[in-house]
Amino acid sequence: MNRNKPEMKSREELDKQDHVSLKKGKYTCKDYREEMILLGLKRRLYRPDLTEEERTEILKEIEAIEKTW
Repeated sequence: MNRNKPEMKSREELDKQDHVSLKKGKYTCKDYREEMILLGLKRRLYRPDLTEEERTEILKEIEAIEKTW
């Protein structure tokens, strides 16, 4: 018997919890998707073979996403 086992919450209790991200309010699938796209774009900026044109385009995409946050 494990006396230290955490109490399991019901599905209803879990559904009532607010999941907050960098944005204010609830954290949705759309928020997660935008966050992952943003991280991917920022990682691409570190590629050594990136042209100046590609870098400029990536920075524009990052700026557009960050404006919605």
